[in-house]
Amino acid sequence: MPQIPDMIDTAPKTFRKEAMPRRKVTAAQWEQAAGDAASGLLTLTGLWAHGSTVHMALHNREAGTVGIISLGARGRTFPSVGRLHAPAQRLERAIRDLHGLEPADAPDGRPWLDHGRWPISHPLGKEQPAGGPHDYPFLPVEGESLHQVPVGPVHAGIIEPGHFRFTAQGETVVRLEERLGYVHKGVDRLMQGATITRGAELAARISGDSTVAYGWAYAQAVEAALGVEVPRRALWLRALMAELERLANHLGDIGAICNDAAFAMMLAHCGVLRERVLRGAAACFGHRFMRDRIVPGGVSRDLTREGVAELRMLVASIRAPFDELVELYDNTASLLDRTVATGRLDPALAARFGAGGFVGRASGRDFDTRRDLAYAPYDELSFEVPARDDGDVNARVWIRIGEVRQSLSLIEQCLAHMPEGPVMAGLPAPAEAREGLGLVEGFRGDILAWVAINARGGIARCHLRDPSWFQWPLLEAVIEGNIIADFPLCNKSFNCSYSGHDL
Repeated sequence: MPQIPDMIDTAPKTFRKEAMPRRKVTAAQWEQAAGDAASGLLTLTGLWAHGSTVHMALHNREAGTVGIISLGARGRTFPSVGRLHAPAQRLERAIRDLHGLEPADAPDGRPWLDHGRWPISHPLGKEQPAGGPHDYPFLPVEGESLHQVPVGPVHAGIIEPGHFRFTAQGETVVRLEERLGYVHKGVDRLMQGATITRGAELAARISGDSTVAYGWAYAQAVEAALGVEVPRRALWLRALMAELERLANHLGDIGAICNDAAFAMMLAHCGVLRERVLRGAAACFGHRFMRDRIVPGGVSRDLTREGVAELRMLVASIRAPFDELVELYDNTASLLDRTVATGRLDPALAARFGAGGFVGRASGRDFDTRRDLAYAPYDELSFEVPARDDGDVNARVWIRIGEVRQSLSLIEQCLAHMPEGPVMAGLPAPAEAREGLGLVEGFRGDILAWVAINARGGIARCHLRDPSWFQWPLLEAVIEGNIIADFPLCNKSFNCSYSGHDL
């Protein structure tokens, strides 16, 4: 049996046309892979279960590859990855809640997604009657003059629910602990037995602000499993929609961060630009968020000549006003006083957790799936990946600024080089059970989709992993040493997904 790094090296650098290889390993090799992730040799990309088998996706940056290893849980237990590598701990807790599989010697045995209010326990494993609501033991904190401030899960604004337990000394935060899972929707259970079409609808609704990215990741996984050749025009249309989604979200985030620093003018002007993007998307693709426009095999809506003209005018209407807003941000001392040096994420911690998107790239983790695990049509497009290493709120704003400019350029390139032809390919009926993996760069970072299709063409198992799984724990780290009043600013600069995380 080859060593783990060699096994990962065998995975193809592109996975849009062929099924992702998956290797069965021994318990010793499983623990070796966990150790390699902990040492930084490999990056943990996903950890999930199917039946009594656990799967781990690992990225080998040096080789530019991703691979999956699998281990059968003996006696419904498996060696804990989180014991060696902290980023796996919440994923293991979710596996326990959903499947009833026990990570042996895990450092944290508390439930995560299951708050004791589900009608059944272990809905993806051996179902059991629900145990009922239970107290959640937050981690103890000791010291003098400490007090706790509970926030949420219901918040003052129109945002998703999550609970934040602050322990502070005066105004300075010494520990933040999160409790999530309030918007668990049972998506993994709904996926079981669903048709491929229904699966696409569910995937597109995991996290509403990333419907294009999730739809693409799911489609990519299905197409890899079935060996589908997607028409070139459909791939370019997917990229166009993905960049429109990225553009709208970054514009919204920049304004919202500034608003949390008491500079509402930026929120108003960025909101106008974001609205232009959403209206342009609705005019060209029939939906403001382009939901259900990416489907396995291609896209469900083509772009007309009028749509091309609409999007060219959109880019022109955003570029100049956006540059003026950037200048305003950079020259407002009171605003920079709130964002510079606030909520700094150490680059070593970002690398350890494999933080994706603007969170990682603002702290020295120069990784972008579009470039480093290139998929069509990004392998034909010209773009730069903004990166910094100062890691504070200001850095995360500037990464977004850079990505807005890159998205405007990518939209122009897509419009200029859009190939002609069909936008949909048929899906073949599988002769046997097949599996596929998809990885797509959403606006928050890399989204993973793994799908197992049975011989009848239905979904046996589908797992979707939001980048927020590896970002939420880092928010706990960056707020330490800051004042409680800066939490909204730090939180917004991360803008993790509750719904995408809670499944």
